[in-house]
Amino acid sequence: MPKTLSQSEILQLVLRISIASVVSYYSLKWMFDRLDPTYKSKKKARDKAEHQIKRLGGSEGLELNPATLNDHELVIASHLVVPDDITVSWDDIAGLDGVIEELRESVVLPIRHRHLLQNSQLWEAPKGVLLHGPPGCGKTLIAKATAKEGGMRFINLDVAILTDKWYGESQKLASAVFTLASKLQPCIVFIDEIESFLRSRNVQDHEATAMMKTQFMMLWDGLSTKAGSTVIVMGATNRPQDLDKAIMRRMPAQFHVGLPTEEQRLKIFRLVLSTETFSDDVDLNRIAKLTHGFSGSDIRELCRNASVFRIRNYMRNGSGNQTPSPNGTEPLPPISMDNLLSSFNKMKESRMHTGLLVTDNSVD
Repeated sequence: MPKTLSQSEILQLVLRISIASVVSYYSLKWMFDRLDPTYKSKKKARDKAEHQIKRLGGSEGLELNPATLNDHELVIASHLVVPDDITVSWDDIAGLDGVIEELRESVVLPIRHRHLLQNSQLWEAPKGVLLHGPPGCGKTLIAKATAKEGGMRFINLDVAILTDKWYGESQKLASAVFTLASKLQPCIVFIDEIESFLRSRNVQDHEATAMMKTQFMMLWDGLSTKAGSTVIVMGATNRPQDLDKAIMRRMPAQFHVGLPTEEQRLKIFRLVLSTETFSDDVDLNRIAKLTHGFSGSDIRELCRNASVFRIRNYMRNGSGNQTPSPNGTEPLPPISMDNLLSSFNKMKESRMHTGLLVTDNSVD
C-alpha cells in the first residue's frame, strides 16, 4: 500500500515547492533581463527617473514616491526636467514680445491664477499648444520659458523611447506619458519636431505606429480625460502642414514664430552682445539691417564667429605669440564692427554655397 503523507510532511512539501518556484522565477527573470540588449539603458533610465523625482520632492515638495510608478512611467520620467535646471526665462528671449504676451495671457495666467475664476469652465489653459515657424527662431526656448514662468514640470519627450520591439509596449509607453504627467501636474509635455511623430495618418502606416498614435490621441483628449487636468502638450514644428488634422484640432493655441524683423533683429543683437564688450565703431542698426532673413540662432552664431575673429586677430597681431590668460585676468579686446562684418560675410558665403541665402545685402 502507498505510504500516506502526514500533515507536516505535506506542509514541508508545499513549502519546498513554493521556495523552488520563487527561486526559479527570480532566476529566470534575472537571466532574461541580462539577455535583453536594452537592460542597461533601461536601468540607467530608471535610476535617472528616481533621481529627478527625488529632486522635485526636495525643491518643490512633490509628494510622489518613485516606487509607486510602473516601469513604463519610470522610462518616461527619465526625460523629466527639474524646473531648477531650466535657465531660460522671458528675459532671455528677444524680439518675440507678441508671442510671449499671448502665451503669458492664455497659458501661464490660467495656471498660476486658477483661484481667480474657480467657477468658470472657460478659465483654463489649452490642452495643446503648437509653435510653428522656420528653424532657429526660438520655439524650444519659448517652451522652456513657459514651463519656467508657469511653475510647471517639464517632460522633454523623446519620441524614440515610445517605440519598442515588443507588441503592445509602444501603446503602454504612450499611456505612461499621460499617467505620469497627470501625477506631476501642472505639467508640460514638449515634443520637438512633432510632425515626425504625429504626421497625417494613412493606410501605409505600420500597425504598431497607427495604434500608438491612436492611443496617444485618446489619452490626450478622449473620454478618459479628466476635467480640470493641467497637462499641456506643446509641440514645435517647421512643417505644420504635415500634422494630422486630429492633432491640429487638439492644439487650439497655435503661435507662428517667424523670422525676426529688422527691429527684432536689433533687439536680439543687443541681448546676445549684452555680456560682451564692443568698440565704439559697432553699428548694431547697420548689422541688423544687413542680416535680413537671419533667424535668432543665426544671429547668435554670427556674434560667436565675431568673437572668434576678435580672439584670432588678438593672438596674431595684438600680443604676438601670446595667448589670453586662462584665468581671465588679462582683458580681451572688444568686438569691432570689422569682426561682425567678417562674420556676416563668412555666413553669407556659406549660405550661398548651400543654397540657403535669403538676403541680397552685401558688405563692401
